[in-house]
Amino acid sequence: MAAGPPGETIELRRDTAEVALGPAMRHVHDATAQGDLAAATRWLDEGRFRPLPRGRTSLGFQDGAFWFHTRVLNRDSPETRWLLVQRFALSDRIDVYARHADGRVAFQAGGDHRPFGARSIRYRHPNFLLTLPRGEPVDLFVRVRSESSMQVPLSLLTLPAFAETTRDAQFVIGAYYGILLALFFYNLALWLSLRDAGYFWYLFHLSAFGLVLFTLNGLGFEYLWPGSSTLNDRMVPLSVCLAQIGMQQFTRVFLELRQRWPPGDRAGLALIAFFALLGIASTWLPYRIATPLAAAAVLASIAWIAIVTVTMVRRGYAPARLFLIAWAMFLLGTGLFVGVAFGMAPKNFLTEYGVQIGSALEMLLLSVALGHRYARLRGENERIAREAKELLEHKVEQRTTELRSALVQLEDAHARLRESSQRDALTGLHNRSHFRDRFDALLRQAREHRRPLSLLMIDLDNFKTINDRYGHLIGDECLRWAARTLGHALRPHHDALLARFGGEEFVVVLPGLDLVAAARVAEDLRQHLREAPFRSSGTYEIPVTASIGVHAVDPATVGGIDPLLQLADQALYRAKADGRDCVRTSQGEMA
Repeated sequence: MAAGPPGETIELRRDTAEVALGPAMRHVHDATAQGDLAAATRWLDEGRFRPLPRGRTSLGFQDGAFWFHTRVLNRDSPETRWLLVQRFALSDRIDVYARHADGRVAFQAGGDHRPFGARSIRYRHPNFLLTLPRGEPVDLFVRVRSESSMQVPLSLLTLPAFAETTRDAQFVIGAYYGILLALFFYNLALWLSLRDAGYFWYLFHLSAFGLVLFTLNGLGFEYLWPGSSTLNDRMVPLSVCLAQIGMQQFTRVFLELRQRWPPGDRAGLALIAFFALLGIASTWLPYRIATPLAAAAVLASIAWIAIVTVTMVRRGYAPARLFLIAWAMFLLGTGLFVGVAFGMAPKNFLTEYGVQIGSALEMLLLSVALGHRYARLRGENERIAREAKELLEHKVEQRTTELRSALVQLEDAHARLRESSQRDALTGLHNRSHFRDRFDALLRQAREHRRPLSLLMIDLDNFKTINDRYGHLIGDECLRWAARTLGHALRPHHDALLARFGGEEFVVVLPGLDLVAAARVAEDLRQHLREAPFRSSGTYEIPVTASIGVHAVDPATVGGIDPLLQLADQALYRAKADGRDCVRTSQGEMA
């Protein structure tokens, strides 16, 4: 890449394939936007053109028009057809004048206020095909007028160099949207299965922010509305507002602000209302007002989310930690992008693609955070907590290679979803559906190996009294306690299958145990429940007993599970009829 200091001629040599005009470009601000090429030529002769401030090609939001000038000399390059590319998609009007040594002027007009098909090459960035004969200096005058941010990262490229750079850029953009699509369909499947509001608002935020970048990158004008410059202008502030609404609402749901921090929740609702009104107003407000206002409000919005997240971390809400890491990535990328828009940061690869990099990391981390949050809500018992920790450690390891392991993440999520569908939401035990499937397999094994198999039906005595006296929340806590107690008592029996059958009923399958041995296990379970009263958060101490029915299965003569359940249930009702808090078998008294 060749370029001299400001004011010098840019020389194109044999080995030159691409040159940035910024270092050698001078500019002048036409505040009234009334000047033409003759006026610009006069201003150049009068020395009114000045180098770009600090060499930056980003000048922020400005009124009027800007003229840019540089001189180009094709010294000995065999290429005479060069492409002038404006690497910013949202400039409204770009007029390019190529003044040759013989006084001839070649004029081209571009920008997103002209139909997309008018561009020299159908590409998301405005571009102009120039003829630069060898040995002839050419003065380039570029007039830019735009209600968007005044960014002029102009470059001259040979056609082969343009093809190569656009290929690389399209690959980066394609990879980014590929990640977003993978995350979208992955979380869509989870939302359709779980109906968790957090997943819905995550999808809303992901889609809206994808639309923001699709618009800012010029892809919306290229593929969705190439004939409507008005819609292209409106979509910038509108998509930004939609993305902020999704971000704020997702934050409220994920961090459970309504329950955990009501004042912060009300502030989030106020921001949502503001962006909703601004989005509606942007359909008729002038672009020069709506877009800077939306861009400035983005910084306030993400700063507020950072404040909320730090507050929830300090209050001990564990999922907020991953959330904070995710928003740190997004905050950095978005801050760089907004800094370029307002002319506070130079335009380079990091600032141009920082928002894509930051948002991709944010979306991936938020997806991980959603999974962690859902696992945490599945239960509070020790086994679920241990699994959640293992899942978190696995996710932390995955984040280091997430761009290369998207497929592995999807398969892992599907496995977790299958596991969660087999669990009872309240107690964490296997549910009734999984019990029936597993019992069929145990019954087949008993038949094949001619081993005994026993079935226990357990019912907590007078459980309705606990609900009526202490409330259903205490009742739910009691059920979780009973599940943990039964699980601890069954630990010596590694092959035992424990499940919640329904309500306050549990069912146990004991492979390899006959009726006598199974009755002893049942009595041990009854004693465990009776010996340690249920204590509710240190407030209530409630004695809990259980009636248990036992039935020994004859694998050679049984056809299915329902008759066996009926026999065990009859033994259970016999235990209840005999005064509760006892064990009865399908053959009479406890063996």
